[in-house]
Parts: sequence; structure tokens; C-alpha cells
Amino acid sequence: MSETDDAHYLGHRERLRARFREAGGDALPDYELLELILFRAIPRRDVKPVAKDLLRRFGSFAEVLAAPRARLLEVKGLGEAVVDDLKAVEAAARRLTRGAVAKRPVLSSWSSVIDYCRTAMAFADREQFRILFLDKRNALIADEVQQTGTVDHTPVYPREVVKRALELSATAIILVHNHPSGDPSPSAADIRMTRDIVDIAKPLGVAVHDHIIVGREGHASMKGLQLI
Repeated sequence: MSETDDAHYLGHRERLRARFREAGGDALPDYELLELILFRAIPRRDVKPVAKDLLRRFGSFAEVLAAPRARLLEVKGLGEAVVDDLKAVEAAARRLTRGAVAKRPVLSSWSSVIDYCRTAMAFADREQFRILFLDKRNALIADEVQQTGTVDHTPVYPREVVKRALELSATAIILVHNHPSGDPSPSAADIRMTRDIVDIAKPLGVAVHDHIIVGREGHASMKGLQLI
């Protein structure tokens, strides 16, 4: 790399950092926010082409962070250290949104619940079935991924779901799963499974507050859709 090239990318880094400090992350497009993350692990290279390549492959800033490690390593210019940094940012985002849910009764902070569910699952490449277990004050007792399936199916066993709720002394649960296709609309199978869980849980004193489905295109609430 020539001295001119070296000065160019170093100057760009300083200008971008200054803009980030002054205007904040919301003022930056996705590729520039990715550049900021890439700066540390790729210290002596123009990372703008790498950031734009990541977005072309995966679609958005969130989808880059949520991409499987193996697929990220296929991108030219990315090594283990770079992927570690991307995954650390993803983990920080999940912990931040989970903290907002854990601090207060879930039903009084519903937007935080949705944000957490979307951050945790919306961009995963396989279906996951998650349960939020709540106490009598609707505070979060536990958050567990019960099953991980394929791109379009996750096996769910209603009696096991309710059994786990009783083990944790939960009085209510919120069911959550993702649709890797992006469309969060509930399927007929989703509806049947949810109603089976409701039917088993109700006589045992466990309420099913909602079943939330998340995807890249948004989220769907079965309660909001009056399906339960």
C-alpha cells in the first residue's frame, strides 16, 4: 500500500469516527456503522468494500450480525478476529434488549419484549421455539430456547412446555418463535400447537399470555390477531 493510499483510509477513519461522535450511530448508514466495527480487527486496510460486500450478501446491518459464523467466514477479508467482533456486537445487542425486559413487569413493557424477541431471533437461519416464563407479577423468571429446528419447522411438545413452566413455578408464559422466511404470519400448525398448549396449561393455573412470531418483515401476535 502506498503512502497516499495509507493517508486516504486513515483520514477516512478519523472523519467517520468524528461524525459518529458528533451525530451518533443513527446518522450513519449501515455500511458506515459496519466500518466502525471492522476498523479494530482490520487496522491497515480500506474496509468500506468489505462492509458493502457484507450488506450485499446478507441484506442489512442486523442480518450481518445474525449471520452464521461459517457464512461470515466465507466473505473475502474476514477472519476469525473480525467475526468475533461482529458476534460480540450481536451479543451486546441481545443483552441490552434482554435487560430492558428483565427490569420490570413484562406486560407493562410490551414494546421492549418485542424488541428483545426480534433482536434474539428474527434473523436466525433456523426456526427456534423460545419461552418466556413469568411469575405472578408478570416478571421474567427465565428465558429458554426449548427447540431449534430447520428452516421451516421446529418440533414443539405442548406437555413438555407446560411441565417446564410448573418446574419453574411460573404462572404465565409467552411463547415465541421465528420464521426464517421473513413472513411472521402464523401457519395453521402454529395456531393448533398454541391452542393445544393453552388447553393443557389453563387447568394447571398457567396462563398463555401470547404467542409472538418474529421475522425480518416484522412480528405477529396471536393474541392481537384474536387466534387465542
